[in-house]
Amino acid sequence: MSNKWSILIPASTANLGPGFDSIGIALDKYLEVDVEVSEKWKIDNLTDNLPEVPDPQNHLIVQAAQKTAQIHGLELPACHLEVKSEIPLARGMGSSASAIVAGIEVANQVLDLQLTSQDKLKVATSMEGHPDNAAASIFGGFTISSCAENGEIHVFHTANIGAAFVLFIPNFELKTEKARNALPETYTRKIAAQASAAANLLIAALLSQSFEQAGVYMEQDLFHEPYRLNLIPESKEIKIAAKRAGAYGTCISGAGPTLLSLVERGTEEDFISKLSGIFPNFQLVPVSINRTGIVALKNKKGSAVLS
Repeated sequence: MSNKWSILIPASTANLGPGFDSIGIALDKYLEVDVEVSEKWKIDNLTDNLPEVPDPQNHLIVQAAQKTAQIHGLELPACHLEVKSEIPLARGMGSSASAIVAGIEVANQVLDLQLTSQDKLKVATSMEGHPDNAAASIFGGFTISSCAENGEIHVFHTANIGAAFVLFIPNFELKTEKARNALPETYTRKIAAQASAAANLLIAALLSQSFEQAGVYMEQDLFHEPYRLNLIPESKEIKIAAKRAGAYGTCISGAGPTLLSLVERGTEEDFISKLSGIFPNFQLVPVSINRTGIVALKNKKGSAVLS
């Protein structure tokens, strides 16, 4: 039996405006981890966009893998991990969720746990605190998820949304903790009702493939964007310029500082060309929806996706 695996985890965007802490979309950018059982833990970073963690025991992938093993009463053998990533750190593209999901899948493969997607999401949510990014990375496609008071996680998932996006990825970070701290502790009933209505309308528009309408509702969030946009330089100017360039709508990706524009499929490059050079601190990147979620292959070192 082989002791080598290759694991591919998609990036994700969350919220999409008013879908705060519940909506997630898997993106066609990846974290890849090649795994081999070894005598001691070793992690080799083969690309940029990865944290330098001298002690493997402090690495999020390793911590998630070991936590998953412990939950099932097992001890995970040491592994050699070769890691590649297309997901920039602290940019609102689910880098931590992808790492956690990768670690869970490491344990799943090495220990042959045969975890379901729901099993994986439960572990990821216990580490992340909310399921939105992890659900998208695990299931792929478009997800809506919620964690009930009893710990049960409810997920709606579909891969049948033909949306196209362009990311505005900045050359600066925004830590999730800082973005969280910018939010109020409470909302008035009026604000909560308006914000929830916008989220409901956004979901209905996306599921019916009415992207022009979806773009309108993306920009009607009251839960987090009014408080976070000020943390992201040029974000308000980007939203205005994106609309003029043809975007249906633009919102913060996750907690930021990346912004995401919903555009007509096939117009991504034209959209980017219209904004070329206007925002030099941001890289404009077209991205499609990943529809597979986790992919784990035994007996394979490396993947064509990140080669």
